Amino acid sequence: MPKIVILDAYTTNPGDLSWDWLNQYGETEIFDRTPCDKITERVKDADVVITNKTPLTAETIDKMEKCRFIALLSTGYNIVDWEYAAKKGIPVSNIPTYSTMAVAQLVFAFISELCNGVGLHSADVRNGGWSNCPDFCYWKQPLTELCGKTIGIIGFGKIGQAVADIAGAYKMNILAVSGHETDQSDRKNFKWASLDGLLRNSDIITLHCPLTEQTTDMVNSEFLSKCKPSAFVINTSRGPVVDEKALADALNSGRIAGAAVDVLSTEPPKSDNPLLSAKNCYITPHIAWAGYETRQRLMGVLKENFKAFFDGKPINTVNM
Repeated sequence: MPKIVILDAYTTNPGDLSWDWLNQYGETEIFDRTPCDKITERVKDADVVITNKTPLTAETIDKMEKCRFIALLSTGYNIVDWEYAAKKGIPVSNIPTYSTMAVAQLVFAFISELCNGVGLHSADVRNGGWSNCPDFCYWKQPLTELCGKTIGIIGFGKIGQAVADIAGAYKMNILAVSGHETDQSDRKNFKWASLDGLLRNSDIITLHCPLTEQTTDMVNSEFLSKCKPSAFVINTSRGPVVDEKALADALNSGRIAGAAVDVLSTEPPKSDNPLLSAKNCYITPHIAWAGYETRQRLMGVLKENFKAFFDGKPINTVNM
């Protein structure tokens, strides 16, 4: 019977979903987390390895002599040396497009917080601010209406387009940069732009690009120097797309007005990460994908990946 090992099950399923369906495919060994010094020991006899953020290097894959399939619990696949896996004849399948609307939802949660300060005002009311106010209304930060503002979307795949759909409902102007410009003539107030043009003209800049050699540290001091001083920068893509010190410096100096990120270069962050103490910076712990319904959808795609592999026709493979 095949041996199936899950290296980091907890974040995908902290107990509100089920792994029982895996039993039809083999004997399953589930680890909530796997420290780096335990990876090789846990996967060396596995026929199938499931991982989210636990890395599988070429050295580790070399020792996985029985492995026939690597199943990811994520869309991104840089955690696995997929090219080396291909050389060993091991298909690697990811989970595509399962979190599109969930990520777009978090983008607008960030935007709403930056523009309306819901948390700030609610906390102040609870602390007596409204009770002690001589007026029926007050605000603790400038309040911003989205209608007529310009959102700049860097990366215009499924998530970028979902963000544009919501922005359209707010009657925002939309600028986008993409490596592949598609026909968007059905969108109102939409324009393709150069990166410099997008930075100069956007009130909100949101990142939806993959992590590549070209996009690593893309949001650096030069990038931020081209933004409006009133601009907000949002990152729900990949942490290393942002030079975190440059962003913190821009926030602390007032070069830009605010930022919100769901991803960081190192997760969990080190205590000296400059964004943790930066002005007007909202940070969430990589939660865009973590809603119950979103994880249910992820599990559904994983089931499809397993069925296809055991039927001899792997799907969603990133290396074959």
